[in-house]
Amino acid sequence: MGMQEEALDFSLLNDFQRNFPLCTAPFAELAARLGVAEGVILRSLERLRREGKIARVGAVFAPKRIGASTLAAMAVPPEKLGSVAEAVNRFPEVNHNYEREHRYNLWFVVTAGSEGRLQAALGAIEQTAGYPILRLPLLQEYHIDLGFSLDGKAEKTSAQVRPYSPPTPLGELERRLVMALQEGLPLFIRPFQVLASRIGCDESEVLGRIGHWVEEGVIKRFGVVVRHHELGYTANAMLVQDIPDDRVRDLGAALAREPGVTLCYQRPRVQPDWPYNLFCMIHGQVRHEVEAKIAELRARLNLTDYVYDTLFSLTRFKQTGARYA
Repeated sequence: MGMQEEALDFSLLNDFQRNFPLCTAPFAELAARLGVAEGVILRSLERLRREGKIARVGAVFAPKRIGASTLAAMAVPPEKLGSVAEAVNRFPEVNHNYEREHRYNLWFVVTAGSEGRLQAALGAIEQTAGYPILRLPLLQEYHIDLGFSLDGKAEKTSAQVRPYSPPTPLGELERRLVMALQEGLPLFIRPFQVLASRIGCDESEVLGRIGHWVEEGVIKRFGVVVRHHELGYTANAMLVQDIPDDRVRDLGAALAREPGVTLCYQRPRVQPDWPYNLFCMIHGQVRHEVEAKIAELRARLNLTDYVYDTLFSLTRFKQTGARYA
């Protein structure tokens, strides 16, 4: 791979995770910005997807704005972990599934079109796996998602903590659009026209609805969705802490502003098995880098008095986009 191709790949992977052009010919717009032909952009994105470096180009929906989802965990005997993970993976509602270093060693995300369907899926997973599920639904998100910065230069927007309202029911056209977007944007010259033909409406309606969802925050970001593991960020840890209820909001917002923190959420304690209520993810290229970042954060933000645990990822059993339908 030549230097010019490497530079183009980096721009596509790093610069267009957000602010992807929402227009009739977005890949032509990218080509104009980067000074190459449209065909080069399309071929590069297809190759990056084939290599596993990107999952898709498209929408990342905000938690709890459409459908329902939860983080879930199981404590599985190590000798049975592979078979249980395989059973959990068979459920289309499961979009992420990881082994982590903890007694609760299997962690997965379950997403469905409604709260009722989510609970039904959790019950079915529990019955199939044969182990109780620790259910940890999102209470509050503190991180303002800017994607995954590869150069460490992305500036974070100040976290704006707002209470969640129940998701607005989708109309039939919107439901079909969500289903189409789950697969990612087609890598064609007029991708939104392709989506429109699939769901039975005009291209302008598709662009208008996506733009409206972005403005409302229903779509968290629209652009290139990278796979950090394939890009060399193979060490990632979930830092969980037991923060007093009257401090969790301020400390969650403070952690969200840190460049090393890629996700930050409040989730419920489940006593006596799970005493932690503030979760954040830290990614790095090597383990000691992540450990050092966690120690530095806890010292600088005066978190050392609070009980915590660090759950490093070991095996990635599944990583796909969320399925709302």
